[in-house]
Amino acid sequence: MTEQFIRAGEYVSKGDYHRVLCKNWPYLPVYLEKIRWVKKFLDSFPKDKKILDVGCGEGLLVQEYAERGYQISGLDLNYQNVWVRQGDLLNSRLLDESFDLILCLDVLEHLSFFEQEKAVKEISRLLKKGGQILFSLPNLAHFASRLSFLFLGRLIRTSQIERHPGDRPVAEYLKLLKNDFKIKKRKGLFPTYPLIAVFTSKFPGRVIWWHKIVNRLLAYPNWCFVNLILARKK
Repeated sequence: MTEQFIRAGEYVSKGDYHRVLCKNWPYLPVYLEKIRWVKKFLDSFPKDKKILDVGCGEGLLVQEYAERGYQISGLDLNYQNVWVRQGDLLNSRLLDESFDLILCLDVLEHLSFFEQEKAVKEISRLLKKGGQILFSLPNLAHFASRLSFLFLGRLIRTSQIERHPGDRPVAEYLKLLKNDFKIKKRKGLFPTYPLIAVFTSKFPGRVIWWHKIVNRLLAYPNWCFVNLILARKK
């Protein structure tokens, strides 16, 4: 893999913001919980199996697990370094059935609805038969969004529409995946019940401990801000 460094898109203005986390970042507790669960899964995955992290940004997971001896590589449209190759998920130019596991964490929502279907087909093409995919997907129909729609007539999007043009309720994502994948497991993160939603928005760095408790005890996936979805290629 080339060592040429490339930074484009949001990484030009924001820098490597996943490497240096801001305690006032509203998504900080959700991000930390997501990474904790992803690492828990990866720690149990065989080191000799081939892993691809698509839309991996700076490639933090790729770097950590490559240094631990895992056969992992990264692909991102806006980033390239020693661990990450710059490339487009919609046209990756990688060989068919090359990987045993693909990570697709917070990627599909950045694509349009039409591009999402193409991306899912490309992921299926890259996976070996019976290979696994771990998605992280925001849920437009999270609890606070439902309350807002009920009383105010508007949904609470998971980010600005320019950033998440493909924002969907999680049920629509599940329908999108069903033709190519069999869902094995689903985990909800951050049920946006009013009290924790307000505190997370105002004081994200102070409620990390609270998220650990709520995500273990009260995280009904359909009401959560993020869903982790583990699926197997049919």
